[in-house]
Amino acid sequence: EVQLQASGGGLVQTGGSLTLSCAASGFTFEDYAICWFRQAPGKEREGISCISTNDGSTYYVDSVKGRFTISSDNAKNTVYLQMSNMKPEDTAVYSCAAVTHTGSFYYTPWNYGMDYWGKGTQVTVSS
Repeated sequence: EVQLQASGGGLVQTGGSLTLSCAASGFTFEDYAICWFRQAPGKEREGISCISTNDGSTYYVDSVKGRFTISSDNAKNTVYLQMSNMKPEDTAVYSCAAVTHTGSFYYTPWNYGMDYWGKGTQVTVSS
């Protein structure tokens, strides 16, 4: 059974930091890229970052570049999203998803859909 479990959400003040985890199971981890998405109240879900677990290639959208860092621990089949200098507009439900992909990203990773989705974790940034 494929599982993607996001955890680590919570309440943080503006300028603070938080690290999310995405634990994966039920598929060959190194054959997939793991991506983080978020959905703020009243807004559409947006992709924000991905990592190719086979070689560590990363992808970030401009709104989080320089503030968020995605990483992978292949021994634990877990991907992390370190968030720093957080802003109120980062408030959202964050979820992770997997897509068949290895190596560098030459296109937006989620353009063709994701293969597996996990449930989200709430992140709230207070002003």
